[in-house]
Amino acid sequence: MPDQREQLIIETFEIAADLCEDLTPLVYARLFRDQPEMEPLFWRDKNHQVKGEMLSRVISAILDFAGERHYASTMIQCEVITHEGYDVPPEVFATFFGTVRNTLAELLAGQWTPAKDEAWASLLIELNFYVTHPDQSQTIPA
Repeated sequence: MPDQREQLIIETFEIAADLCEDLTPLVYARLFRDQPEMEPLFWRDKNHQVKGEMLSRVISAILDFAGERHYASTMIQCEVITHEGYDVPPEVFATFFGTVRNTLAELLAGQWTPAKDEAWASLLIELNFYVTHPDQSQTIPA
């Protein structure tokens, strides 16, 4: 049974799915507006499949992280390192979760509540810990 925060995170995605067939263009428009140096890295993605797959993986990771955390924390740590190889600095990588959140908040408009905002704020703080600590030896319990 999801806890309250997890339920609120799930609810934001459910409402977004009712309002928008595909979040990909909205999320990446915001990313490229906020981080214009990232757009040239997608020069091969003419049909937006890479962006769509990346967003799908991010959403899955967010849902796992908000819930039972079967894999998300380790995946995030690995992706920080992988994305450095794509010339995405960790501090830019860290902004993507907030980009998703801000896109959802704008899309949901009046349906974005203080409770949803608080749920996302606490989730982003926890996600950021794994982004800023990609060395798993720093985060695996002894």
